[in-house]
Amino acid sequence: MTDKLNLSRRQFLGVAGGVLSASALASMSVNASSTVNKPKIMSQDFEIEQQETDVLVIGGGFAGLFAAVKAHDAGAKTMIVAKGSLGRSGLTPFAKGVFKFDPTTSKMTAEQFLAKVKASSINTNNPVFTKQLVDHSYAHAEQLKEWGFFDSALCRNSFLKPIEARNIPLVERVMITHLIKEQGRVVGASGFSLNTNKIIHFNAKTVVLCTGSGGFKPNGFPVCDLTHDGTIMAYNIGAKITGKEWNDGHPGSAKNSGSSYDNWHGQIEEKPSVNGPEVHHDLGMELNYQAYVNGGPVTMGPPQPGQKKTESTAVGGPYTPPEFLHAGMPPKQQQPGGLLSMFSDKQNAGPPGRPNAGGIFSIFSSKGDSGPPGMGGESVGGSTAGMAIHKSEGLVPIDENGLSTIPGLYAAGDALGSYMSGGIYTQIGGSSAASCIQGTFAGEAAAKASQSVSSIEIPVKKRANIEEEILAPLKRERGFSPAWVTQVLQSVMIPNFVLYIKKERMMQAALIYVEELKEHSMPMLIADDLHKLRIAHETVNMIITAEMKLKASLMRTESRCSHYRLDYPETDSENWEAWINIQKGDNGEMNFEKQPFGLWPEFS
Repeated sequence: MTDKLNLSRRQFLGVAGGVLSASALASMSVNASSTVNKPKIMSQDFEIEQQETDVLVIGGGFAGLFAAVKAHDAGAKTMIVAKGSLGRSGLTPFAKGVFKFDPTTSKMTAEQFLAKVKASSINTNNPVFTKQLVDHSYAHAEQLKEWGFFDSALCRNSFLKPIEARNIPLVERVMITHLIKEQGRVVGASGFSLNTNKIIHFNAKTVVLCTGSGGFKPNGFPVCDLTHDGTIMAYNIGAKITGKEWNDGHPGSAKNSGSSYDNWHGQIEEKPSVNGPEVHHDLGMELNYQAYVNGGPVTMGPPQPGQKKTESTAVGGPYTPPEFLHAGMPPKQQQPGGLLSMFSDKQNAGPPGRPNAGGIFSIFSSKGDSGPPGMGGESVGGSTAGMAIHKSEGLVPIDENGLSTIPGLYAAGDALGSYMSGGIYTQIGGSSAASCIQGTFAGEAAAKASQSVSSIEIPVKKRANIEEEILAPLKRERGFSPAWVTQVLQSVMIPNFVLYIKKERMMQAALIYVEELKEHSMPMLIADDLHKLRIAHETVNMIITAEMKLKASLMRTESRCSHYRLDYPETDSENWEAWINIQKGDNGEMNFEKQPFGLWPEFS
């Protein structure tokens, strides 16, 4: 793989006109000249502030809430900092289902649930974290109920209830850009306010990353404020990262495709509820493959009157485990599996005995336009471009508490590569429940660890270097706007034939462009106000993420779950019963390793 990835940029740029999208090339040729920067705020006007705590929780969603509450209750001085605000950060406001395993009412035993998740995920799940979900989802759903989470469509007030009751310091609208490591362990983090000219350095004995996942700021899904910030910060101080080859397959509605609100069909106004166990094999690359083979539009949902099932299916494509193909369907590879398997015809639009009620459509309300985002009518892809399956990407854990390969640094929720359900969606509401549970485990462990270490002050020189890096886009006299660089990145990465239906030559060609953005455009990003300063730092994180996704996808020479290679369409159980981890080398190179399924990573 190394030789192929290192082909010269000149070779690829000379032929890429026939390979990459015309929009990407047009953007490159027309807008490649840099622009003069005219800052509206001056870097010398920034105030420098320092905060100190035992446990620093970064992120204001489910995982961050539980991490902070449980760390505080374990006796640690705890603080939360969020780029957004508590209960309004990332994907948390859009989570309307919380998994709750009640052994007294479930038709499935815990052992059956674990076995079905393993089968659906084609061995990619980490059974330790899957069992956590089964064992602790009931208690965490009850805790959310006590705080009033299920009483309102918005969760801000229910999240504030336990925080205010404990007087946990809450710092909102601050973008953390740097994790800080000293003497072999994490000692804090630094970032800047999005409201005032202020840089804040946080000294901490332990840190819990609850920063979510991210994407390439696609349209139609509420992931645009998540840009893998925590993942890239951790990568930059040497943490191992995993899961970059997997892809979330949520489609968007073709009508008003750029509107996140419209894609969510009014779910924002719906109160959340609990879901029981019902294991699926959902939201892989079936629709993407269908669009690749047959072209658009792709229709999502049960067949319309008069529509033949062959009009919405394509022979071959991503593999679905046989037990998740429903009655009346042809065997493996004759029709797309997963979601499409539930509406192959009118008689078999759901599991046996439950027509029209199967899979993810089982949570549709009686309203014709209600349901998960994009799930109904003509659909378009790419609405979650850059995001993997929930819980399948993030920091590599070395234990059940979400401890990373950096001492003192924990992660939870979508910031943790826990592989709770592996490389595919298996359980509605499982992701939100797992975020709560993992936040609890990480918060309690971080609190305990903080009691056995002394605080290490961030060196003055390191603080100065961080301040310089944070403010660099404001100080540059000319360069590239983050908006333009993001548009180029999107036009290179989001096409179906690059990110989803993968093949080597397309990914290699895309990688050349991403490397050009990293090596030339990234160091020249400019900003003239606080908002654009935030966008500049987010753009850096997206570029590095794109490089990770392409290289990990090239490395995995098989198809499995939500990773589909057109040139390697079969699952390779002999060589690929393993996760892929990524780590930054001493010279800045991106190193890759296999971690066998069922084993913790090698760590010293």
